[in-house]
Amino acid sequence: MVVTQRECPARRVPSGEPVIIPRGQFLSINQSLGGNYTVTWQGNMLRIDGTDADAIGQQPEVLVLEDDGSGVISEDQVWQALDSIFDPEIPISLVSLGLIYRVSVNQSTGNVDIAMTLTAPGCGMGPVLVSDVQYRTAKVPNVKTVKVELVFDPPWSREMMSEEAQLEAGMFF
Repeated sequence: MVVTQRECPARRVPSGEPVIIPRGQFLSINQSLGGNYTVTWQGNMLRIDGTDADAIGQQPEVLVLEDDGSGVISEDQVWQALDSIFDPEIPISLVSLGLIYRVSVNQSTGNVDIAMTLTAPGCGMGPVLVSDVQYRTAKVPNVKTVKVELVFDPPWSREMMSEEAQLEAGMFF
């Protein structure tokens, strides 16, 4: 059991619905994988982003996404943020898994559109992964909105994974 040190944003599993856990609440950490935390609070399973880990007394993940003052969204920083999101079941980033198909940045509106897929169309964690992508991408300086579209064409296959991810997952042969 841990006690929240401050208000803590979280996302309900598996819907991805945003929730705020108030300060001073008792919760159980069920899993810590890929820098994120799966917790139980008031009978609900929630996912807390690693960048908010200090709210539950853990070491927070630090994303270094500096604003250069130009007002421009750095596509490299968007990819950096995406590469910091890990699959909830295996500690491999969504980028290394080949789940991010496209990133489109509209500088005039501050919108980032992302097309991504899942390892399987029926993956129950899909809404949580979408909310993880929205949450982390929104941390990039000058991003105003993030739209994530789940696509299944082309279907994901292990060949889309980086060689490092295939080695880590034991799928390189």
